[in-house]
Amino acid sequence: MPAPKKTARRSLLVTSAALLSVSLTTPAALAAPAPKTSPSATPPAKMSTVGGARLGQAGTQVNLASGVPVLPKDLTGRSWIVADAESGQVLAAHNAHWRLPPASTLKMLFADTLLPKFPSTEEHKVAATDLAGMGAGSSLVGIKENETYTVHDLWLGVFLRSGNDAVHVLSAMNQSVSQTVKDMNAHAQELQALDTHVVTPDGYDAPGQVSSAYDLTLFARSGLQKKDFREYCSTVRAKFPGETKKDKKGKSTRTSFEIQNTNRLLSGDYDISVYQGIAGVKNGNTTNAGATFTGVAERDGHVLLVTVMNPEHKDHNEVYRETAKLFDWGFQAVGKVQPVGELVPPRSAVPASGRSGSTPSAGQPG
Repeated sequence: MPAPKKTARRSLLVTSAALLSVSLTTPAALAAPAPKTSPSATPPAKMSTVGGARLGQAGTQVNLASGVPVLPKDLTGRSWIVADAESGQVLAAHNAHWRLPPASTLKMLFADTLLPKFPSTEEHKVAATDLAGMGAGSSLVGIKENETYTVHDLWLGVFLRSGNDAVHVLSAMNQSVSQTVKDMNAHAQELQALDTHVVTPDGYDAPGQVSSAYDLTLFARSGLQKKDFREYCSTVRAKFPGETKKDKKGKSTRTSFEIQNTNRLLSGDYDISVYQGIAGVKNGNTTNAGATFTGVAERDGHVLLVTVMNPEHKDHNEVYRETAKLFDWGFQAVGKVQPVGELVPPRSAVPASGRSGSTPSAGQPG
C-alpha cells in the first residue's frame, strides 16, 4: 500500500488498514421496529433513517450523473453498502437498514466491545464451562480444555478461523456469555447501530438476532480505529497452539498448527484472487444468514468499506465476487458521485446540542 499522507483529513495507517476519522454530523434517532425471528423475502416498507432518509428506502440508492460509473450488474445481495471509511460518506447502498441475520460478521462488534478489556499477553487456562453452550456445527479454531492460551492466541482464533470456541472463552473471561451479550448490545447503541440486536456473541443463528449492512459497516469502522483490531483482521495466516502431549518418557510437549484467514479476498482461493488493497475485515456464513461479508480496502489514497449480506446467487465465493465488484465501482466513483447518506459517529462523539436533531440531507455537512 502507498504510504499515507499526514494531512488534516488523512489518518494514520497501521499494518494494512486505515485509522478512520470521525465526522461530527447529526444522526437521526429513529429506532427500527422489534426484530423478527426470520426475515421476509422483501425488505420492509419502513426502515431506519439513521445516516440519511434515502438509506431508509428500499431498493438501490445511488446518485448517477455524468462521469459517475454505472453500478455493476448481477448484484444479488439482499443488502449492501459502499462507504468512504474516512469521510463516512455512503456512496451507494441497497436496503442498507434491512435487519437480517449477520452470522459471524457480528464478531466485529464482539471484538470492538471486548478488545480493550484484556491485554494481549494475558493468559487463560480453559475450563470445560468456558466451552459450554456453543451451537451445533459451530466453526472452531481447536481450543482444548485445560490448555492455556494468551489473549493474542484467542483473538487470532476469532478473526482467522471465526472460532466460536475462542469467542466463548473470551466471553467467559468477560464474566459470562450473558454479560458479553449485554455489553455488545450497549456498545451497538453507543455506535448508533440501532438495527442490531445481539443474542449470541459469536453470530450463531438465534431467534431475534439481527443486524444490517449499515450497522456492520459501523462496527468495522469503529473497530479499525484500534491497532490490534487492524492487526488481527489483516493477518493472513498464523501459528496456533496445539494440545499438550506426553511422550513415552513422560515428557510434555506442545506443538502448534497453522491457521489461515477465511476471508477469501485476503487469503485467496482456487476460484478467486486476493483483492488489491484489501486489509480485512470479517466474513460469516450460517443457514439463516447465508453468506455475509464486510471488507476494507485502500487504493489511490482512498479507503473504502463494503458490506454485502446474503447474495441470492449461491455460487462458491459469491459474496466475495459481489464485494469485489462494489469495491471496483467505489474506487472509480469516489470523488465523483454525490453521497446518499453517511456513517454516523458514536453518540459520545456528537455534541449534546445535536443529538436530538434531524438528519442532514445526504451529502450536506452536519
